[in-house]
Amino acid sequence: MRLNTLFLISAIGLAGTVSGACYAQQSIALKGGESTDLGPIYWVAQCRSIMLGIPDVEILEGPPGLTLSIREGMVLPRKQNCPTEVPGGILVAKAGEVKDPVQGRLIYRIKYKTKDGDRQLSNTYNVSLFP
Repeated sequence: MRLNTLFLISAIGLAGTVSGACYAQQSIALKGGESTDLGPIYWVAQCRSIMLGIPDVEILEGPPGLTLSIREGMVLPRKQNCPTEVPGGILVAKAGEVKDPVQGRLIYRIKYKTKDGDRQLSNTYNVSLFP
């Protein structure tokens, strides 16, 4: 009985460790005027794009002077193991003029129009901006 209890406690502890690793916080650091690519933007079904146009990106919370845009282009849907590129874009974060160092949280939402209806995804980054 004690061995079963010990195994159960170990399994719960391991599951907590593994699930905690899945929620690793992403961070970006930019100097004023710099930009960085955050990742590909696409929506596919059976490795074919079902997007109707380029999605809209909306900042829900973020430090002043930080903007997001989508650079249109062909992207490879790696998460779906697709063999060919599809129409989409790259999400780009750009820092405007930064007078003093700023740290904050960026929360954004991407609104997709697809053949299957409207879809939304959101993500969070820790952001550091420097002069």
